[in-house]
Amino acid sequence: MEPVTIKRSGTALLLLLLCTLAGAHAGGENSAAEERMNVLFLVVDDLRPALGVYGYPGVSTPHIDRFATDGGVVFERAYCQQAVCAPSRTSFLTGRRPDTTRLYDFYSYWRQAAGNFTTLPQHFKENGYFAASIGKVFHPGIASNHTDDYPLSWSVPAYHPPTQKYKEAKVCSGPDSKLHMNLLCPIRNISAMPGGSLPDIQSSDYAVSLLRQIAKGPGDRTRSMLPTGDPVPREPFFVGVGFHKPHVPFKFPAEYLDLYPLDKIAPPSDPNLPLGMPPVAYEPWTSLRRREDVIALNASFPYGPLPADFQLKIRQHYHAAASYTDAMLGKVLDELDALGLRNRTIVTLIGDHGWALGEHAEWAKFNNFEVGVRVPLIVRVPGVTDSREELAAPRFVSEFVELVDVFPTVADLAGLPTPSTCPEDSSNVLLCTEGASFAPLLKPALGEDAAPQKWKSAAFSQYPRPADQPQENSDLPHLANITVMGYSMRTLQYRYTRWMAFDNTAFRANWSDVRGEELYAHAGSHGDETGEDKNLAGDSGFADVVAELADKLRRGWRAALPPAP
Repeated sequence: MEPVTIKRSGTALLLLLLCTLAGAHAGGENSAAEERMNVLFLVVDDLRPALGVYGYPGVSTPHIDRFATDGGVVFERAYCQQAVCAPSRTSFLTGRRPDTTRLYDFYSYWRQAAGNFTTLPQHFKENGYFAASIGKVFHPGIASNHTDDYPLSWSVPAYHPPTQKYKEAKVCSGPDSKLHMNLLCPIRNISAMPGGSLPDIQSSDYAVSLLRQIAKGPGDRTRSMLPTGDPVPREPFFVGVGFHKPHVPFKFPAEYLDLYPLDKIAPPSDPNLPLGMPPVAYEPWTSLRRREDVIALNASFPYGPLPADFQLKIRQHYHAAASYTDAMLGKVLDELDALGLRNRTIVTLIGDHGWALGEHAEWAKFNNFEVGVRVPLIVRVPGVTDSREELAAPRFVSEFVELVDVFPTVADLAGLPTPSTCPEDSSNVLLCTEGASFAPLLKPALGEDAAPQKWKSAAFSQYPRPADQPQENSDLPHLANITVMGYSMRTLQYRYTRWMAFDNTAFRANWSDVRGEELYAHAGSHGDETGEDKNLAGDSGFADVVAELADKLRRGWRAALPPAP
């Protein structure tokens, strides 16, 4: 086994000093723990940057907006590595990309398929932290060994809200006065639901309870065992809280729908297939097609379209589900403040991938478009990002970052050993990263010099397909059925995607067997969710651009890393 090398960046040492000074007043056996920063790691399922703080019009997300305004740093160009739940989560929780984890679907466990890779919570646990998972952090099931990777990644078994088992239940009211398994599913009477609640309500309540137990401290005799029967938690902690919405079905308390009158909902700005788009790029939103209200529309496969009024309802219900999630996040963040834990807790908020709301005639994820791979990412570090004199507005960072960067960044910020860059073959390396700590991008909040002029020159994503043409399993093919891989790269001016034949046993693309090519021009302001409406790859005027970007894409993420400090 190759030796694991670790390093500490200058930022990490500075932050560690801040943490040490913050805890210097503490005495006795708890002082060492109080010198270390806690981590609250918030993950939201299928959340695109359709949030107030990102300038998205007409969307109500007051709690996330306040978190961003009150000391947060908002990353405008953050990207996931694959736009689907399990591969994305496995990637950012191991710090490695899908071609390394060998997880492109839901049906394998990276420790068996690729290597015994150390995860983000495991790294904290192995460095003396209490680590707990609430809700959907890892993707449940085979992808995390049916245990959410416990006991390796967590100190106690993961908590899953009991009502999540009813996610496919027929509880949605229909015009026929019967209950259905619908896509659109606002709930007027929560207590009448199976289990008397909804998953994100239960997860947020459990997170609040856990934080209260932690805040009591080891000397408080009122502390009790966790509901699972496990020992009471302690500081320092790494607590991951994963929220299920706005993932389909759009099931949420109906009062959030009242925030979005249907006559105020705008249609998608880019509702048509991009001109010149290769068919392999399209995702036929099969996850929606099995819902009873969508089935009743009899939309043609693969391109639809859906009726205009139903399109507006999808957009309305997605935003309502996001507002509901925002409220649940707010409960947890408010409790952190109320318990006095804020000043010693790093908080990160991420979406695991984006979601299409009619852009390019698509209604899900499963793609390489900007709307599928761009995600919200907000970070707050006590004494660092909130140290500015005026906090009336968030600070925005426009450099490229990727979710694979989150692992080394959070370790860096907490003063833990920061994983070094993985070698080409890291299958036997327990701890390394295929990302880079973006902690240096937070330096301006300390009044230091501006962030480096050169950071990552591109962000990389990918998506598999079973065939060159859309088919029933195009959205989520099993590994054995993957024959094409689309590698996508976002630069300041362009998104370039190359679809190639893929060997699903050697995990290797054939760069000479091209099944489709895409080039979309971007204005270069901040990350655009739309605008990729004309494929320029076949335009002779862009031949040199395509050749240059194809070479850059093949050289890959290593060639795009920020310069060494």
